[in-house]
Amino acid sequence: MAPGSRGVRSSFRSRSGVPSPQADATMLSRLLKEHQAKQNERKELQEKRRREAITAATCLTEALVDHLNVGVAQAYMNQRKLDHEVKTLQVQAAQFAKQTGQWIGMVENFNQALKEIGDVENWARSIELDMRTIATALEYVYKGQLQSAPS
Repeated sequence: MAPGSRGVRSSFRSRSGVPSPQADATMLSRLLKEHQAKQNERKELQEKRRREAITAATCLTEALVDHLNVGVAQAYMNQRKLDHEVKTLQVQAAQFAKQTGQWIGMVENFNQALKEIGDVENWARSIELDMRTIATALEYVYKGQLQSAPS
């Protein structure tokens, strides 16, 4: 075989041992078809891998989004619960403030009543002292009249 020649060419040689132009064309045609077939196979394989990569990326993206959505949904539900609790707490705080105001009013009224009782007690002591003074004076006058009256 000649250097640089291929073993495939030997079957396309003419009877004289020289490759014929028709044999060369047939061989080139066959090589071209084989090359194109291999390229098509590579393209199909590459397209298949591209579709698989896209599918895998889509699945991953959907899984990540689903995972994030679960967290977002949970955060949203927690926020709604917190909002409800805040409203309930505000209502209860308002009720407590109203009730506390009523209690303060009752305590102030009670204190006022205690002061009045203290005032009445002082007034009663004052009246009692005055009555004793009057009674003592009347008793003194009565005794004085009894002693000065002729018997």
